Amino acid sequence: MKTYCAEFVGTFWLVLGGCGSAVLAAAFPDVGIGLLGVSLAFGLTVLTMAFAIGHISGCHLNPAVSLGLCAAGRFPARHLPGYIIAQVCGGALAGGVLYVIASGQAGFDVSAGFAANGYGEHSPGGYSMGAAIVTEVVMTAMFLVVILGATDTRAPAMLAPVAIGLCLTLIHLISIPVTNTSVNPARSTAVALYAGGWAVSQLWLFWVAPILGAILGAFVYRFIGGGVVAGPDSPDGDRLDAPAA
Repeated sequence: MKTYCAEFVGTFWLVLGGCGSAVLAAAFPDVGIGLLGVSLAFGLTVLTMAFAIGHISGCHLNPAVSLGLCAAGRFPARHLPGYIIAQVCGGALAGGVLYVIASGQAGFDVSAGFAANGYGEHSPGGYSMGAAIVTEVVMTAMFLVVILGATDTRAPAMLAPVAIGLCLTLIHLISIPVTNTSVNPARSTAVALYAGGWAVSQLWLFWVAPILGAILGAFVYRFIGGGVVAGPDSPDGDRLDAPAA
């Protein structure tokens, strides 16, 4: 249960920090942090939580990452249901906290977006559903390649959280204009539940595409990385110690 609780807390922080920066600070008068600031915020949530709970749960914070690590032989399938439930619930609680904070401002309108992911008329840049699918699949696939490479036992020790956090920052810099960047079904669900309407109706894409991308990334790394590389404490590759996001 401690690992599930760690995933709950970690995903809570990812949604509160990342989506909170988008809702509360991105366009704040005169000193808004903008796209760059939001991208950094998401990366920093992962970086900080990887150091805080990576040794407890692996710091996945993302159903797609957990599924991708499982496909790569780095994570046991028996833990998937508990991890995914903890991640979605942690994100949903953070969405609720963010809603309470944001609604304290006069004129707040949750239907304006609430950092929800979308395509078509709900894409920040007006990108099509096809563009959104390709973006989410490719970005999540590359995210898994970085996660698996950075946590490989042959990689420099203790630098995985930095590489993974910077990778998530880069992903947001590329794809916020297209979908508002998901690559994480728990993050998408967390705000869609409160935005409602179109956000819920488009949520399917932000589950399907990241999961497909994560599995693709897992197979890509298994090919280029020479197969499964198990941790020293788990010769069969049944690991829980891969900091992720």
